[in-house]
Amino acid sequence: MSAEHPRLSAATLASTHAGTQQPAYDRHRLRPGIVHLGLGAFVRAHQALYTEDLLATEFGPWGMIGVSLQRPDQRDHLAPQDHLYTALQRDSSGVTARIVGCVQSALVATEDPEAVIDAMAQPDTCIVSLTVTEKGYCLDPATGRLQEHHPDIRHDLEHPSEPRTAVGFILAALARRRDAGIAPFTVLCCDNLPSNGTLLKNLVSDFAALGDCGLATWVETHASFPSTMVDRIVPATTLDDLAEVARLTGLADAAPVVHEPFRQWVIEDRFIGGVRPSWDRVGAEFVSDVAPYEHMKLRLLNGAHSALAYLGYLAGRETIADAVADPALRTFVKALWRDEIIPVVPPPPGTDLTAYTYALLNRFSNPAIRHRTWQIAMDGSQKLPQRLLSSVRERLPRDLPIPHLALAIAAWIRYVGGIDERGREIDVRDPLGPKLREILDRAGEDPRARVRAVLGIEAIFGSDLPRDARFEKALVAAYSNLLDQGAVGAAAALARAHA
Repeated sequence: MSAEHPRLSAATLASTHAGTQQPAYDRHRLRPGIVHLGLGAFVRAHQALYTEDLLATEFGPWGMIGVSLQRPDQRDHLAPQDHLYTALQRDSSGVTARIVGCVQSALVATEDPEAVIDAMAQPDTCIVSLTVTEKGYCLDPATGRLQEHHPDIRHDLEHPSEPRTAVGFILAALARRRDAGIAPFTVLCCDNLPSNGTLLKNLVSDFAALGDCGLATWVETHASFPSTMVDRIVPATTLDDLAEVARLTGLADAAPVVHEPFRQWVIEDRFIGGVRPSWDRVGAEFVSDVAPYEHMKLRLLNGAHSALAYLGYLAGRETIADAVADPALRTFVKALWRDEIIPVVPPPPGTDLTAYTYALLNRFSNPAIRHRTWQIAMDGSQKLPQRLLSSVRERLPRDLPIPHLALAIAAWIRYVGGIDERGREIDVRDPLGPKLREILDRAGEDPRARVRAVLGIEAIFGSDLPRDARFEKALVAAYSNLLDQGAVGAAAALARAHA
């Protein structure tokens, strides 16, 4: 942070530069009604901004308590600022700054798990929401159920009052509310997982059944887990962003977020007692079934994002905007959508999928949003099943070709091998990263051996795909092309073959 500018806080808010939007409500009157697990950049650039907009037009008890499940960084950044922070909106026309006030406090679960459980168990807490990423659920991606033998799950079973996992905290707080005769809170998953509400309910029920079948029955009967679809590109904050905040607002902010103009939030309208913020008044959509929307987004946006991340990184493209600026990668992603994903995605009501992909390409091309390919490439072993393999599973039974999907998956295999096209080490961030590197190193240099080695990981590919000769053949061909021609060359070769 710049020493030239005072630190953002409630006391310095009045000295903000003209043109900076400030909270349009009395923060002193705000009371918490939402506890959010996973206080990262996305929730502060998405759910919190919907809430901020609503509080300005329809004030209510919807302040947010944020919980960091592992590290104290966010709390340490936000607490000296009275939990205020700046949201920077970037597009090709420029950047605007907005100071956000709906986050009222921040807790660190590893320091004081009791404080987290107590906040969730309070009668006034109506919603517990989550953005903990795929790996935060202790989910077996092949089965969609709880990893019962995960060390953190075993810990939470043995120490229920000192949980480590999101599932453990949710169940501990629900148990306390049940014992006190208080209605449960609504659990609102906002992560990019298919049927995320149903999935989370199954995980919580699986966990409850391991220790207290009566609690499992109570959760099944009384709790509510609406599914959601969230969408907004939120790149990692950089030092340049910190400087931009100071220039625009006149204040130094240790915890700003950056986002694109576009946002979308589709929510199943299943809240305990019907108690919820009227987020629909500020642009969210409440629907009876979110599945078509999340299906569309996971396959078309997230699938393309992952494909561009791996191919783009291997080709030396730092951001998604850099990747789609390359003619070969731009042609690749358009063909991936048109030829292989759209044909197996039922559109939501009133949605033109081709027009949706045109809008996505425009968003990806926004040079003001520096969404790094390396950032999107993280945790691929957790993301691949939902984003890319699900489309493969729908095409193969219909005997439909998968060359573009195969190239994207092959690019992931090469990426997790840890060496890029120029022979440099890749900083692979993935829960299975060391295992993937080990089995690929052991497989040697033969493309078929390397592909087969990775296909043997059932947690990623299940038991069906490794047995499908068409899938293996397509992957081996794509991987070989990557080795021979590089990411851009392989993409260009696909375009020529399918012209």
